[in-house]
Amino acid sequence: MEDAARSAGQSWKVTLPCTRAEAEALDGEIAAFAMMDRPPVLMTSEAEPDNPDSWQLDAYFEGKPSQAAIKLLRALVPSAAGTKAVIEQLPDEDWVTLSQQGLEPVTAGRFHVRNLATDPEEPGHVNFLIGASRAFGTGQHDTTAGCLVMLDRMRRIGMRFGNVADIGTGTGLLAFAALHLWPRAYATASDIDPVAVEISAENARANGVRLGSGMGQVALYTAAGVDHAALVRRAPYDLLIANILAGPLIELAPSLCALVEDGGTILLAGLLKEQADAVLAAYRAQGMRLAERVDRGDWPTLRLRKRPRIGWRRPVRLDPAERGEAWGFGSI
Repeated sequence: MEDAARSAGQSWKVTLPCTRAEAEALDGEIAAFAMMDRPPVLMTSEAEPDNPDSWQLDAYFEGKPSQAAIKLLRALVPSAAGTKAVIEQLPDEDWVTLSQQGLEPVTAGRFHVRNLATDPEEPGHVNFLIGASRAFGTGQHDTTAGCLVMLDRMRRIGMRFGNVADIGTGTGLLAFAALHLWPRAYATASDIDPVAVEISAENARANGVRLGSGMGQVALYTAAGVDHAALVRRAPYDLLIANILAGPLIELAPSLCALVEDGGTILLAGLLKEQADAVLAAYRAQGMRLAERVDRGDWPTLRLRKRPRIGWRRPVRLDPAERGEAWGFGSI
């Protein structure tokens, strides 16, 4: 048992050869790994500078990869059939940060997100510096970029918000973007992972975002789902963002919707196209309707609006007995 526990916390790398075409096809997130609790980080690079078609795939795992996971990797690079995968345990270091250091900047709507201070800012855009880290949400994932695009679209069509929550904030990026678009709003951001909350605070300082509980500031909390007194106390929200996974989105539907005022908006992301119907059904049962959908690759971003209740104007707040927990699910 002790050996298994140690293995689960260790970092491993699997390397397979691939062609340039296969490497280019891996640009973005891979649906095959979407349901894993801790999906691998995939990186491709040129294996031989003098051979433009010789590339390699490196997959970084937190914990020793299973045979099923290695089989999925092989399916991504058919040219590696018959080649033995190189599987190695890595030293104890922040391998997620190391694997992300070569990420290209991303432009989504009016936002430009770079991961390295040496990358130039993009003129005419809102620039954020979100360094590679152990927290998810650097902007590269199609779900995060999709949320940025949706936020931008909402501002362009004249939508206004004064009380924003970002549940499963990761790096804090989406909360920062929302506060830039609506600078007089109160912003609340939370994550189940205390490391993510620490990283969000660091990113706020790096990007000149004020921390605190006042107008134009971001208040940060560590919480599983919405299981935190401050998250409930600061409700009702007129905009709530949840970029996590389909499972916890469905599980948290009652508690998330309870924190949104009548006529308010929820942005949902982190789900695959084939999961959209199940997620939508869970939120429609809570009085939400689909207002807009934007797809980036296999990953949709859903904008929902809470139907007003005729003859009853006060928002329904979260019942203190309903803790709104979703343990075991991290941010995405």
